[in-house]
Amino acid sequence: MAVVTINGPIGAGGLEIGAQVARHLNADYVDRHIFVEAASRVGSTVTAFAEKEQRVLRLRDHIARFIQNMLERSAVSGVGGDPYFGPDMGTILSEEYTDLSDEAITEAQQLDDDRFIEVTSAVISDLADNGNVVIIGRGSNVILKDRPDILHVGLIAPLDLRVRTIVEREHFSRDEAEKYVTDTEKARVIYFRKFFKVHPEDSTLYHMVLNMERTTVKSAGEIIAHAAIAFLE
Repeated sequence: MAVVTINGPIGAGGLEIGAQVARHLNADYVDRHIFVEAASRVGSTVTAFAEKEQRVLRLRDHIARFIQNMLERSAVSGVGGDPYFGPDMGTILSEEYTDLSDEAITEAQQLDDDRFIEVTSAVISDLADNGNVVIIGRGSNVILKDRPDILHVGLIAPLDLRVRTIVEREHFSRDEAEKYVTDTEKARVIYFRKFFKVHPEDSTLYHMVLNMERTTVKSAGEIIAHAAIAFLE
């Protein structure tokens, strides 16, 4: 079963391409928003999330189950323990690059770096262990870099294309979209440097890099899906 990570700057088409790849591979598709919903289903304790074994699970239930299992392992091992991954998990997983890149961190402002990366890495690793999933962003390619069975894809795109994408997707004005894209990309670079000590556009972090100025979302989805299938052979 294929596991693919897709990382790139805001507006490069990662969300749309990821959905295309997932359809081609009949795989689950995971981005930050799904992380948040899954975390909210767990609640503040392990017992807050209960589910019958016979039930057919939807994607968000899969992720919520991963989080539940992570909580249980933490409690058994004595590492952290409830509520270490408790009521703030949704907050951790919902953070934007611009939130996470702040150099000054206070207890009241956000959780510490180690806790953030442990929660994010645990959820992403569990998703990869389950297989057949397309994971968007969050440095998933670096978190899973030592796994030989995962295809890591990078996206690049010029500023103008990314701005146009955000204007169309978010209905921002041109100036608003340009500021948003520029600020978010600066924050993404800081995020990768801060948590992983790498630059997100380092080509050695990926098996393949697609220039979205030279291809369409549809073609990119097909290319990645074919590459993922070949990668498993």
